[in-house]
Amino acid sequence: MSEGEGERENNSITGKFCPSSSNAASSSPLRALSVKGMRLSHFLAQTPNNTTTEPIRIFVATWNVGGKAPTAELNLDDFLPPDDHSDIYVLGFQEIVPLNAGNVLVIEDNEPAARWLVLINQALNRPAETDANVFQHEPSPSVDSTASRASSSLDASFSDIAKTSSSSTIFQKSYLKSIRKSFMPVQRKRLKACNCPVEMAKSSYRDACFGCPKAYAYEIDSSEEDEQEEKKEKSRDSSGSAHGEVISAPTTRDQLKYNLIACKQMVGIFVTVWVKKELVQHIGHLRTSCIGRGILGCLGNKGCISVSMTLHQTSFCFICSHLASGQKEGDEFRRNSDVLEILRLTLFSRICRRSVRKIPEKILEHDKVIWFGDLNYRIALNYADTKKFLMENNWNALFERDQLKIERDAGRVFKGWNEGKIYFAPTYKYSYNSDAYASETTTSKKKRRTPAWCDRILWRGDGIVQLSYYRGESRFSDHRPVCGTFIVEVEVLNRKAKMRQSNANMKIGAEELLPQDKNKDKGSSRSMNSPKIS
Repeated sequence: MSEGEGERENNSITGKFCPSSSNAASSSPLRALSVKGMRLSHFLAQTPNNTTTEPIRIFVATWNVGGKAPTAELNLDDFLPPDDHSDIYVLGFQEIVPLNAGNVLVIEDNEPAARWLVLINQALNRPAETDANVFQHEPSPSVDSTASRASSSLDASFSDIAKTSSSSTIFQKSYLKSIRKSFMPVQRKRLKACNCPVEMAKSSYRDACFGCPKAYAYEIDSSEEDEQEEKKEKSRDSSGSAHGEVISAPTTRDQLKYNLIACKQMVGIFVTVWVKKELVQHIGHLRTSCIGRGILGCLGNKGCISVSMTLHQTSFCFICSHLASGQKEGDEFRRNSDVLEILRLTLFSRICRRSVRKIPEKILEHDKVIWFGDLNYRIALNYADTKKFLMENNWNALFERDQLKIERDAGRVFKGWNEGKIYFAPTYKYSYNSDAYASETTTSKKKRRTPAWCDRILWRGDGIVQLSYYRGESRFSDHRPVCGTFIVEVEVLNRKAKMRQSNANMKIGAEELLPQDKNKDKGSSRSMNSPKIS
């Protein structure tokens, strides 16, 4: 439609075209043709009160696992409580692999990430009556069959694959990708594409969605592409082991209660986002961004992974970070710098722009933001004073000397952000497989680490209420996991607006746009003189 035609359409609607004029009868067919392509969506942006708010429950957890891969004995109940039934799970890990030169400079080891993914899927999607161990027993038939094969053979097959150098590289590059497909929606391309309300005709849609090569790409089913990729990966797998079995096994994704919508690893940082199946259709604009802040200020042994998405009409950003370590005086400023650089450098790809507002490209542009991870802020006390307060369980006195609290109060970092009240003991640093802090058994003052609340969850944005903020007690790592649950208000198109949106592409007759003459009967000659254009 040309600019002139669009202008004529607008004029006809605003009353500049008057059907009661002497030329009405002769010009009405032409005018009707000019509005033939009009869709109801043109009026939607002008309609007030199109949205309402609905509460959703979000569970967020962070855990520095100290470079250890999960074992058959690991119980995730302290990380993913079985009695929690949230709508969205945002789970972040730090140090899922040792932060050595091989993982940082050469190639990321994806095996631990694949193991964590299978364990999380088991915890979220296992039927309530099933209590089987993912590594040792045959899972329930109701669990995705690909996940079942992967789960039952992880310990044996992972070690076998790792022994073969030729297949080890293939494993590291593609096994996580193959595993995660089993848990993701079949039409997962819709997650990344624009799902904005239709606010204009398709002919001018590119004006509202200018960053997306295919404005309607989300209508394409990605399952065929997945099958082709899986066949390629299978043909490259020369070991003939469980790797081939996993990617070739049929899937029953419709049986999953929660779908994996985001899964990203950067060296030791690993983030997964899981959403209730019925909410997946309302997810859009899904993007990820990685910022390295480690060696040379850019490598991925430290830094963050950010996930941006929209749920209904509300934008979310989840940031999982591992900031600079160290307990020397002044190290807190390096952590502050990491935060500021992450906020400055993180940029999400441009997908679309709605006529009413821009889809966020920076962290602080989102409606709701949750930042979590091993932030590494320490307690500004010597070991003797810290130990004294620990023995007394005097968390308030300790928290007054918490570096993150001090830096926030001074306005140097996380200004305007919120954190829940801490009622739990410091989460770092413990002896492995022990409830004792490592400092209690270390004789060397150099190696002694003063206990601290390194693992934190913060948020910003209106309409967020934290329900709980606590730590788990798993002895798996030298850190304790930290969890938080939130009730978040989400803006949703109301039912009337949805009905209008569903009819947005219906063409309407010209006479429906014209003023009605109240003095004439329903069967007036006007309708005959102005033929209906459908």
